[in-house]
Amino acid sequence: MKIPFTKMHGLGNDFIVLDTRKKDIPSISKAVKKLGDRRFGIGFDQALILKDSKEADFRMDIYNNDGGRVEMCGNGIRCFASYIWKRRLSRKSILNIETLAGIIRPAREGALVRVDMGEPILEGKLIPTTLEGNIVDYPLVIEDRQFDITCVSMGNPHCVIFVDDVDNFPVEKYGPKIETHSLFPKRTNVEFIQVLNRKKLKMRVWERGAGETLACGTGATAAAIAANIKGLGDKKVSIILKGGILKIERAGDSHAYMTGPAEEVFTGIVEL
Repeated sequence: MKIPFTKMHGLGNDFIVLDTRKKDIPSISKAVKKLGDRRFGIGFDQALILKDSKEADFRMDIYNNDGGRVEMCGNGIRCFASYIWKRRLSRKSILNIETLAGIIRPAREGALVRVDMGEPILEGKLIPTTLEGNIVDYPLVIEDRQFDITCVSMGNPHCVIFVDDVDNFPVEKYGPKIETHSLFPKRTNVEFIQVLNRKKLKMRVWERGAGETLACGTGATAAAIAANIKGLGDKKVSIILKGGILKIERAGDSHAYMTGPAEEVFTGIVEL
């Protein structure tokens, strides 16, 4: 079976887009795991599956490169929207995209894409965690170290941790242990944040099911929300990631807005 694909990235967080509106891919999770291998496949952080939707313009299913399905991806939806516009699948300047996290609305903003990420979820049980209420500076002990964690959902779970020196922080040591901690029944993404000033945050991210990536849109949004809640950041901040910069705004309508680029790398055909 030959499958056309498009390779894209948002600040180095890389994807393939597969258009399955006319033809389904059997055993999609197994296929994504095979294609996601960076030595024996195409290689990517997530696969974005384009489908028809009965309640929106299009539907986006998201799979990590380990084959697991996830609710939402901020960098991914910018690439997904750019794919649609470039191929003139829609002439709308604001799209309604169905995801497991609800309807997400990316909009054209010059060469960038601005996404209404919706209202952050702060209730512990809904993130989900095993705790109730807002989780701000909750002490989580991993081996010999205590982390004061702040938890946010942007349609998917995030655990935000503020550190003094993010460049030299051992993300690869603590990221997977926090991701799979029993506090998080669906596992969690983990953001390690250094506050440069009230308008600039520096971030590294350990993504659930993908490991450390160069950027994470929902993670950057969750980090901005956490910084604002803790009084460490303004409502408009720049998040500096390994792959580049995202602009995050916590607006008056209680929604969070993310603005950043989406780039197409190449297209091809792969045989499964």
